[in-house]
Amino acid sequence: MQLPTNTCLCGSNIQFQHCCEPYLQQKQWPQTAEQLMRSRFSAYATQQYQYILDTYAQSQRDTLSVKELQQSDKETTWLRLQIVNCPDDHTVEFKAYSKFQNQFNLLHEISIFTLENQHWMYKEGELLADTGQVKLNRNDQCLCGSGKKYKKCCI
Repeated sequence: MQLPTNTCLCGSNIQFQHCCEPYLQQKQWPQTAEQLMRSRFSAYATQQYQYILDTYAQSQRDTLSVKELQQSDKETTWLRLQIVNCPDDHTVEFKAYSKFQNQFNLLHEISIFTLENQHWMYKEGELLADTGQVKLNRNDQCLCGSGKKYKKCCI
């Protein structure tokens, strides 16, 4: 997949090259759990599964593979990330919107991160009740974040 050349996919309103790209290219390591969350979303959106695997905590990394991550994400298009809350250094609540088989979905999670060898790693997450399929009406704002109505955008 081609990497973006404009605003970062993670929703930070920063240019991709100054936001998540250095992390995905392993030139830098995220300094906060929120930065890691944002970079992991960008990795999913650009299908960089090795980065996703590399940023799992060791206990999860031992039970996963790049192939399994690719398979579980097959045919998913990641549209938008919204950071809801970062109540402490180790916790990020987020909403990630995606499209799978012409259906919009919401992943609403409270993620827990841990420091391993002075690097933030994704440890685990708790899915919240509104996770699942999202039904849009034609005049609703599109979930991709374009600011357009659904009927004028991703329909």
